[in-house]
Amino acid sequence: MAGRVEGKVALITGGGRGQGRAHALALAKEGADIAVCDIASGADPTAPYALAGSADLAETKRLVEALGRRCVAMPADVTRFAELEAFVAETLATLGRLDVVVANAGIFSGGVPSWELTETQWDRMLEVNLKGVWLTCKATVPHLIAQRSGSVVLTSSIGGLVGTPGMAHYVASKHAVLGYMRSLANEVGPSGVRVNAVCPGGVDNAMMNNPAMYATLAGGQPGDRETMLAAVSGISLLPGGMIENEDIANAVLWLASEESRWVTGVPLPIDAGIFVKL
Repeated sequence: MAGRVEGKVALITGGGRGQGRAHALALAKEGADIAVCDIASGADPTAPYALAGSADLAETKRLVEALGRRCVAMPADVTRFAELEAFVAETLATLGRLDVVVANAGIFSGGVPSWELTETQWDRMLEVNLKGVWLTCKATVPHLIAQRSGSVVLTSSIGGLVGTPGMAHYVASKHAVLGYMRSLANEVGPSGVRVNAVCPGGVDNAMMNNPAMYATLAGGQPGDRETMLAAVSGISLLPGGMIENEDIANAVLWLASEESRWVTGVPLPIDAGIFVKL
């Protein structure tokens, strides 16, 4: 079925690469115009891997436009409301409307027991992964309410459904995203706006491919990519290796489309059965 979001405008945070870029391309292929933002700094003092840079954001824009869709691409920090407001204003001015909001931006750090986390690591994790989601919705949801339609998709994690040692601050942030999703769904449902969350398992991108995550999955010991692959395989029900960014994007596309028009308040695991097994 082509054109599942034809004529819609989708706004995506953390769209410089990874899942965010995959969401942008999946929605564009099905007819949506796209607005993407990313902090585009290339670094975070707490993250053990490089963040997307300005060149990544520009590449997402190029790829969307190569599909024949319009694209707004702006640097924006999801922890700064004024920057999100400016991004939304540019989206509306250029693309004319707003139908789909994907609050995708997030970070990972740590790989140590919770009592060894620094306050900076804890605060930054909650600031980006939870406050950033709230501020994204604060900047966008009033526009959806005004038009009495729209789909909001929040990025949680399998870590929002189960407890995982070595990443307590990440798990706490992703559990909180699901709590916020349920409350927001209740608040905006009468206006015809749907709110759901995707809960990815082990996705093969920078957030998984870094030393801190290797150590977490190795039980606190040094690890490598092979250790990670073995650990993910060991807790998955389905064989076949790592989940791809596009697998999560397919779920986001469904939640954004009218195919899911009666679905709201749902945490949707895309996790190869990890949640069921654990």
